[in-house]
Amino acid sequence: MDHAAPPSDTLFANQYLAWEALSARFRQLLAGLTGINTSAKAEVSKTREDRLREAGAELKVLVGEHPVARTHPETGRKALFVNTGHTLQFKGMTEEESAPLLGYLFQHQVRPEFTCRFRWEPGSLAFWDNRCTQHNPVNDYHGYRRVMHRVTLKGDIPR
Repeated sequence: MDHAAPPSDTLFANQYLAWEALSARFRQLLAGLTGINTSAKAEVSKTREDRLREAGAELKVLVGEHPVARTHPETGRKALFVNTGHTLQFKGMTEEESAPLLGYLFQHQVRPEFTCRFRWEPGSLAFWDNRCTQHNPVNDYHGYRRVMHRVTLKGDIPR
């Protein structure tokens, strides 16, 4: 395995733009919805669960409710606030009822016109605001060891 820096990219998607590109009627519908988010979505939690098990940690499922349309506390702008990795359903609806609308939103929020691609190189540093940005690390570094350091700042309660 090569231990040199991998030629890796991360995609960032602007959720202000994703929200603003929706029709006024659709935004009105979404503004009244609350997303149920969980750390246990099977397709995305496997890596997290494997790491925790290997470390001997107790697995705890985290569940939270957040508005689908989040108002940023500093800018006052609305942003789409659902995530394919964590949003399971809408409050008051079943997973099956929620799935078609969530599927649409998950595809919509990462459309190319809302997205930029960041190329990681040795010494790269990136900051993003999880309150209005989606990020997706591209798994394009097969054969390389990827070493990254992450700092997460405590946030506020989504409104």
